[in-house]
Amino acid sequence: MIKVTIVTDSDGEYKGFQITGHADYEEYGKDIICAAVSCLALNTMNSIEALTDDGTYGVTEDGLLKFRFTGGCSEQAELLMDSFVLGLTGIQEKYGSDYMKFRFKEV
Repeated sequence: MIKVTIVTDSDGEYKGFQITGHADYEEYGKDIICAAVSCLALNTMNSIEALTDDGTYGVTEDGLLKFRFTGGCSEQAELLMDSFVLGLTGIQEKYGSDYMKFRFKEV
């Protein structure tokens, strides 16, 4: 199962996200849920880097993707993160929570 944690502060400002695991929807290479979540996450990271001045860092390994803002989250980055959450919500609604779950965590 893919577990996505959206990290926010006590004011609800995005601080980043972390993704762990695999959906195991189908055999490796045909897992459309893993592909969709990976695409959304990488596009969000790349878009924030290319379209905003926000400082960020990211780590990717097999079964782990971690992304953090090193400072504040601009309005542009907030919109991109909202879009990411919208995409994750759509995946979970379409395929159920057997393959992917996401939550918000306040730090």
